[in-house]
This record gives sequence, structure tokens and C-alpha cells, in this order.
Amino acid sequence: MAKKLVDSIQMEVRSTQPCRKEFDFVVPADAVKAETDRTISEFSYAVAIPGFRQGKAPAGLIKSKYAPQIKEELQRRIIYAAYEMASRDESLDIISCGLEGDPKVEFGAEFKFTLGADVAPEFELGDYKSIKVELPLDAVTDEQVEERVKFYRTMYGNYADVDDAAQKEDMLKVNYHSDFELPEDASASLKRQAAAENTFIWLSEPETIPGCIAALTGAKKGGEYTFEAKYPDDYREAALAGKTVKYTVNVLGIQRRNELNDEELAEKARVKSIDEFRDMLRKAMEQENEAKRKNEAADAVYKKLSELAGEFPLPPNVLQAEIQKELQKIARETVKSEEDAEKFKAELEQHKKTAEANATASLRRTFLLRKVAKAEGIKLDRAEVDAQLRDMSRYYGYKEKDFRNMLEKNGGMDELQLDIMNAKVLNQLVEAATK
Repeated sequence: MAKKLVDSIQMEVRSTQPCRKEFDFVVPADAVKAETDRTISEFSYAVAIPGFRQGKAPAGLIKSKYAPQIKEELQRRIIYAAYEMASRDESLDIISCGLEGDPKVEFGAEFKFTLGADVAPEFELGDYKSIKVELPLDAVTDEQVEERVKFYRTMYGNYADVDDAAQKEDMLKVNYHSDFELPEDASASLKRQAAAENTFIWLSEPETIPGCIAALTGAKKGGEYTFEAKYPDDYREAALAGKTVKYTVNVLGIQRRNELNDEELAEKARVKSIDEFRDMLRKAMEQENEAKRKNEAADAVYKKLSELAGEFPLPPNVLQAEIQKELQKIARETVKSEEDAEKFKAELEQHKKTAEANATASLRRTFLLRKVAKAEGIKLDRAEVDAQLRDMSRYYGYKEKDFRNMLEKNGGMDELQLDIMNAKVLNQLVEAATK
């Protein structure tokens, strides 16, 4: 029986730095020749040579005619076999692996090359099974239920005109103008922010105009009021960001929500009675408290797990890739205009520090939970991923197939599976810690 390629390769392992290994391989000339012959034989059935039946052309003719393609396939096979060989050592948890330099295989000659690999950090988990946390479940009080009922009485209430002075949460019908000079290319939204007629200003957060709540609380119908609005540096309209603008507001009317009575609120909530609505709210609030308790328990368990493990290094290339991903995330969240882009560049070093801190915390969490998963034999089932995909596709309004394809194309599937796996491991730890 012919010797398998992987059994002919010689390998030595070197540690170059924490979480980094280099695998030096030597493929003897006779092993290269044997694999070359196998590759040529398979090529003969895949190519057409005039004058010869499929698979019957002389090996030498195929070798000379398709030398570059054969060498490319030969090198691919050798490197794949080398990776298979490196992966046999279960003590080395390889995260990523790549060819060092640009070696080229030659027919009939010994082939030497090196694979560089990032490996999972080596550390002790400690006695993580002894982790215990006690977090009492907050009871839902009658007062809390009534506070929530009052919120819905107001939220579902209708606005009605009032004659007294404006209060917080009121809605004012107004005309207003400002001293802000609009640029020639001002957008419709910027124009509305600078001046408007027969419009409404709500005296609630988030403010329509910065400072309007303080300036217009106490205002009366028919009154004229002036105030200065100080726009934040990160305001959505770049032309107003960081500016102080003087406004003059004429109050045309004041409207206030009427609280619904028991019957009206029950009708709005589509329940038979206000008592049924209270019961429904209580159950929802109890579920909120339970979810809050679980989140707090997860945080407490992970904190103890992290303390048990202590400090450990992270794979350098994996960390750099994660830092870049975090930096791109920060850019997507903060850069909405050319002015934002310039500000981002000016603050790049601070953003890099934030990205590094986030990436380090994320990778540390992943490797801690990854080690627990290996110790406990926790694995991810395809059904779990499919169920999460169904829920997410419904939430975002996509067809499940389209959502899956989108994740696979942008690399989001691996991240989703990692999130599900981490949550599964942490949930198991929390269950054991709270028994």
C-alpha cells in the first residue's frame, strides 16, 4: 500500500512568542515525486490532449504542458497535509494558520516550508465548578404596578387644549425663527430646525431644540419667548453642531395629555378589565426582573471565572484583527458626515485605545468560555443556530434564507455562532452557580 503523504512529512514545532507557534516542515524528495505522480495521474483525466484518450496521455507530456498548474495543485496538497499533521496535536488549539514566506515546490526536489499559527492561550481555569452566586429576585410591588399603570394612562391618553401655563410633557403649537444663517445648500430638515410655522414642540426628552424645555415651561398661549440653544458638538445636523443659536418662539396653543380612566385604558390595552391589565403588567414586570437577575448573575459568574483564570496572553494576529474590527465599528457609529470623518481622524489615537480595550475584553471572554466548553464537552447544535437565525430574520423583517445568505456573505455567520456558543456556556455556568 502506498504511503500517505502526511506520514512522509517531517515536522518540528517552535514557540516564537506567547500564543504563536511555527511549524517547520520537510517533505523528502521521494515523497514529493510520489505525490507529483499521483497529481499528474489525476490531471490526465481532467484535461484533453489531442491524439490521446482521456487519461491515456503520457505523464511526461502532461507534466511539461501543465507544469504551473500541477505545481500549484501539488503545493496545495502538501500544505493541506502539513496542516492536517499539525492539527493532530490536540494540545495545540490552533486558531488561525498561514504559510510563512513564499516557498515554491519543485518536481523531484525536497520541499521545505513553514506554517505560522496563532494558538489559543494556555492557562488554568481554576476550580470554576465551585463558583456560587446568590442574587435575590426582586419582588414586584403594588406601588410599582400602579406606577406602570399610570405611565400607560398618560401614554395612551389624548392631547387636549389647555389654557394654563405650559408644563413638562406638554405639546406646544408654535411659530419660531432663529438668528442662524442657513447655507445655500441647506437641507429641508436644517431649514425646519432654523425656523418653522404652525408646528409643534414637545416639552419632553429628547428636546426638539436644545434648552426648549427649560425656556418654555411656564409659557402661556399668545406669549413670545426668546432663548439661546446650545447645540452639542455631535449634533446630527453638522451645520448646527457646537453652535449657539438664538430662538424666538410664539406660542399659538398648549395641549396636554388627558389620563385615561380604567375603562378607557382597558379598551386601549384590549383587555376585559383594569384588573386584568394589572395582572398582565405584573407578569411582564416579573419577567423583566428575572431577566435582570439572570444578566446580573451572568456578570457575577464571569467576573469570578475571570479572577480564577488570572491574566494570560492573547494571540497577537487574532488580537490585531479584532482591534481593526472594533475600530471599524466605532467609525460606523460615529462618522455620519465629512466633518465627523475629520473629527474621527483627529481623535484616532483615542479611538484606537478604545478599540484595543474592547477587543482585549472580547477575546479574553471568548477564550475563557472556549476553554470551559472544551472541559465540559459543550458543543453547538445546528438546530440552535437555525432557531436563532429564524428569530433574528423575523425580528429584522427578512426571509430566513435571505438573512442566512447575507450573514454568510459578510462573514457574520461565524460571529453569530460564537455569540450563541458563548451564551450557551455562560448559561450553563450560571445554572450551576445559582443552584
